[in-house]
Amino acid sequence: MTPRERFHACMNYGPVDRVPNHEVGTWVQTKLRWREEGLATDDLHWDWFVGEPHWGLDPREYIDVRFDMVPPFEEKVLAREGETEVIQRANGVVSRALVTGAAEGMRASMDEYLRFPVATVEDFRELKKRYRPATPSRYPPYWEQVLRPGWERREHVLVLGRNCSTLGFYWRAREWMGTENLSYAWYDQPELMHEMMEFVADFTIETARPVLAAGVRPDYVFLNEDMSMKNGPLLSPDTFRTFILPHLRRLVAFFKSAGVSWFVVDTDGNCELLLPLLLDAGVDAVWPLERASDMDPLAVRRKFGRALRLWGVVDKRELARDPAAIDAHLRTLRPLVEEGGFIPTVDHLVPPDVSRANFEHYVARKQQLLRGESF
Repeated sequence: MTPRERFHACMNYGPVDRVPNHEVGTWVQTKLRWREEGLATDDLHWDWFVGEPHWGLDPREYIDVRFDMVPPFEEKVLAREGETEVIQRANGVVSRALVTGAAEGMRASMDEYLRFPVATVEDFRELKKRYRPATPSRYPPYWEQVLRPGWERREHVLVLGRNCSTLGFYWRAREWMGTENLSYAWYDQPELMHEMMEFVADFTIETARPVLAAGVRPDYVFLNEDMSMKNGPLLSPDTFRTFILPHLRRLVAFFKSAGVSWFVVDTDGNCELLLPLLLDAGVDAVWPLERASDMDPLAVRRKFGRALRLWGVVDKRELARDPAAIDAHLRTLRPLVEEGGFIPTVDHLVPPDVSRANFEHYVARKQQLLRGESF
């Protein structure tokens, strides 16, 4: 089977030669550890979303449509304070970041967020000027002449937008306002929130429209949301139903009417309370089902059935233990692999407490799992 045939057969619960082999990637600090442990890191590609021959990952291609701010804010260091820097990011967020432990631009800790670009409806309406849809610079130059012929002949999976480019309703609002401010705004500024949610759908549709109107048919769209924490969603189902659901429905309907086969939502944390609403909107799959947030994929499948495809679910904490623990963990996933509608990946980036030897053992065992072999 071609990678594209294999992907669609798996998503449709059909027979496959093996389940697709996808992964997300690693921390930079993990790559540096593995280099010290003898891996020829310069011989590998480190964007695992598009595949990695060294690990036997299936190829995927991403249509590089920009859904970000055009123009962005100026990125600059506003102050240096001991081991920290105060930085203005391209999205207008100002944060304090720890310099210690950073490697190749990846920090080893979360930033402290100090200021966000939107507090009022006036701020938002000014910010919208940076989100003109269908601006020519949002698309690869000469994409119709140079890239489209290959897309039409492809045997691999084609995705609209790179990872963390097609941002969803909660993600964008949190990025514009901050988690705490947004949590209040659903109640204190409902008119602003309705305007935001409508705008997110409109902007995403109109920015994607030129590619789809040209007859390009991506295999799936991946909407990044990250709207849950360890113990549950960061907004209630009622809030989601009131503000987001109507616009998510029309966003999904737009893409599917344009010939996109699957609509996938990415959210960390425990999103179980929101899964019925995602299904109601027409979402086909969720990722990554974080095990540290008690997302049990077997329980999710029993509860929601085949309507919801599952991606992710491999517990990165188990990879840091030993080969026996890795084997035992992967064996628990065999029923989902056999049933279909399931693509196992590590449930986030591989952290630096995972040794090269453990990861290589995981890769070998996972390939056996994908082929339906016992171990």
